[in-house]
Amino acid sequence: MGEKERREAHRWRGESKELGGGGGETGDQREEGESDRRGEEEEEQEEEDDAQADQQSRLPVDHGAAAAGTPSSTPGAMADESTRTTACTGSSLLQPVSEMTNLPLDQVNFVVCQLCALISAFWFRLFLHPSKTSPFIRHVVATVLGLYFALFCFGWYALHFLVQSGLTYGIMILTGVEHMHKYCLVVALSYLSLCQITRVYVFDYGMYSADFTGPMMVITQKITSLAFEIHDGIARKEEHLTAGQKILAIRRMPSLLEYFSYNCNFMGILAGPTCSYNDYIAFIEGEPRRHREQEADKQSKSRLRQGEPSPNMEVVRKVATSFFCLLVFLSVCKVFPVERNIEDDFIANTPFYAQVVYLYLSMLTTRPKYYFVWTLADAINNAAGFGFNGYDSNGAPRWDLISNLRILNIEFATSFKVFLDNWNIQTVQWLKRVCYERCPYHPTAATFILSAMWHGAYPGYYLTFLTGIVVTLAARAVRHKVRPHFLHSAALKQLYDVMTWAATQIAICYTVVPFVLLSVGPSLKFYRSWYFSLHIMCVLLAVALPVKPRHLRLKEQQKSCSQDPVLKPLAAAETYSHKEKTS
Repeated sequence: MGEKERREAHRWRGESKELGGGGGETGDQREEGESDRRGEEEEEQEEEDDAQADQQSRLPVDHGAAAAGTPSSTPGAMADESTRTTACTGSSLLQPVSEMTNLPLDQVNFVVCQLCALISAFWFRLFLHPSKTSPFIRHVVATVLGLYFALFCFGWYALHFLVQSGLTYGIMILTGVEHMHKYCLVVALSYLSLCQITRVYVFDYGMYSADFTGPMMVITQKITSLAFEIHDGIARKEEHLTAGQKILAIRRMPSLLEYFSYNCNFMGILAGPTCSYNDYIAFIEGEPRRHREQEADKQSKSRLRQGEPSPNMEVVRKVATSFFCLLVFLSVCKVFPVERNIEDDFIANTPFYAQVVYLYLSMLTTRPKYYFVWTLADAINNAAGFGFNGYDSNGAPRWDLISNLRILNIEFATSFKVFLDNWNIQTVQWLKRVCYERCPYHPTAATFILSAMWHGAYPGYYLTFLTGIVVTLAARAVRHKVRPHFLHSAALKQLYDVMTWAATQIAICYTVVPFVLLSVGPSLKFYRSWYFSLHIMCVLLAVALPVKPRHLRLKEQQKSCSQDPVLKPLAAAETYSHKEKTS
């Protein structure tokens, strides 16, 4: 019996029941009516389930809500998400591995490509050593391998790497060196921002997949660094450059092959880190640190002449460290979810001191994934022979030229500045060279704003970096005004270090919560649960303990030094450097 017929029969029986008062219906008729009604309800429920399943298969998962810790991040939503991410734009060759490990395909592609890059780096150093082949061959191989890994991970999205690099290279060729650095900064950052906004707000907000704009962020750093270094080397006079700018200044325009090799080589295209053009070219041509020998001591120079050291032990140490961090992350990341910091029952029923402890633990568990990615990327560059940074005081070789973090210094940092100086080091150096050293007014605020624009289009990034401005100003005030009172004895200094370590860790966690939550609503909910206490405290400290701007401190230092004939040349040099920076 069809559904229409059953409904007609059911309506007829109901009408007969109303007309006859229900007294004329037999027991068999009642049983048949109840059976039909049950069958009808079951079929209607099945139709609703099918329609709902069909709708879920057609609509995208709300990854933005999932990232914010809302109910969409349930096991069912995670299953849908893992199903969706297997259809990534990259290669599907490793789909069976993704299904076996229950990991998204794009993440499997990324890890496998990084491991292949590590193996390729050993082969590159041993069989394509500068003593065995020409720089041209090394450039070609490094570029081709890099583009292949990018296509394997991101598919046609990797074309954005070539488009962004090609546009800015055209600007370098067509415009004069006087203004090319400004144009390249604007164009590269605008293209990156356009891709980030499109990916977030047009395609899929909070997409849990390998983000093709991640490599573009590193390429943007390289493009802008190269433009500024060419400007320093060609458009500015030697005596106007600082010591660091003299080392990195580029005296000629790179060829197209050198340019693409620098931006898209296989060692750094997926996870960086960024590096200076002079360091990369010196590595390709087999003369590491040739432009840095002026700062090396005689012992280091003599050792460099004897031959380059082997990076094998350093690579083994860094690979072991990276996979240990990966195991730690996979083990504890679900134990202390960051989203619990904004749950209503947690805020209402947990004492404030316990909320502080949980905030620290939950943010602590998010760091190992960065440790894994950046340490493995550093190991890949070292395996290829790139990253040698001379010798330490004990005569041991250093392979930290392009290292991106120092884990122990991060975890035991006693000030906001120390934490930032050891976290994402190459990005901090890029911000310093491109913005902080060249911005004449409010360099701290300008640097944080540039960092937020570079990171992406999520509102949480901007909340984090705007908070970082006031925290930095407060930390600077404490360091200038309070710290000198604790330097009179070792006990007081140790007490100060313990207090500032705890304050730094809590301030860092408080600042970067929006960076993890991404959205405005959850981020403001967290800050409201803390009554914006750290914001208010930092503003009060910055107002109560004012620190003079850097250019005023330099003027006072120059005035005091001018009274001493021994220090007068130093004061003149600092004055000239500051004028050049502000011009």
